[in-house]
Amino acid sequence: MAEYRINDLAQVSGVSVRNIRVYQDRGLLPAPIIKGRTGWYSDEHLVRLNLISRMLERGYTFATISELLHAAHYGMTVEHVLRGSPRGGRLRSLRRAATITITELRKTLNASDRTIALSQTLGLLAKDGAQYAIRNPELLEGAEALVRGGIDIDALLDRWLRVEADLADVAHSFVSIITDRYFDERLRDMSDVEIAKVAGLIQTVRPMAHEIVETTFSRALDKEISQAVGMASKYFESPPDEFSADESSDSAAKESDE
Repeated sequence: MAEYRINDLAQVSGVSVRNIRVYQDRGLLPAPIIKGRTGWYSDEHLVRLNLISRMLERGYTFATISELLHAAHYGMTVEHVLRGSPRGGRLRSLRRAATITITELRKTLNASDRTIALSQTLGLLAKDGAQYAIRNPELLEGAEALVRGGIDIDALLDRWLRVEADLADVAHSFVSIITDRYFDERLRDMSDVEIAKVAGLIQTVRPMAHEIVETTFSRALDKEISQAVGMASKYFESPPDEFSADESSDSAAKESDE
């Protein structure tokens, strides 16, 4: 990884030393690592500077850039930032602070040590000193709603683990559409233009696969919800005696079996 003094960073980025210091003062650019009496910047600083420059060229204000960069740091999307007024004060405070204490986790989620460890593994939380950074405030709010409704938070996280494994297989199946066709002994003989074409095809798979998975899952979820509503409705439509009779016959059958 390359290291730069501030003058070197200014030269390779095209951003003046003065503006680099301004970006640091405004919290847009992380401070350098101090070694001895010299501040050293990395490639990550260079990438951040280039991003800030492009956003300024497009007319973004310092305040907007700061908010978007902060959101990206904690795994929030542009939608989280730009969406209208949040539904509750809890989500609003999470977006602003983006941290939560272990006491709050245990209180709002009934979180055990396993819960917190799983949340970190899945990227929902990240250790941040004595607190935890919230990578997805809206998801955390949804989890809290489930817990208030009597759902065990670990049940949600265990299903998340299963989905993550299943989606890894799905992702592999989509990318393999390209790799199965092009990744063989012929690859080393390809020209730069041909390799660039293959790389482009792989990138084309990403939005296409995302759309297919999202559309398919949305349709499957709608079907499951409709079936669940149908199952619930039978308890309201059937006379109570019918269920009592069914239960009695089930009990009698079990006794005869015994």
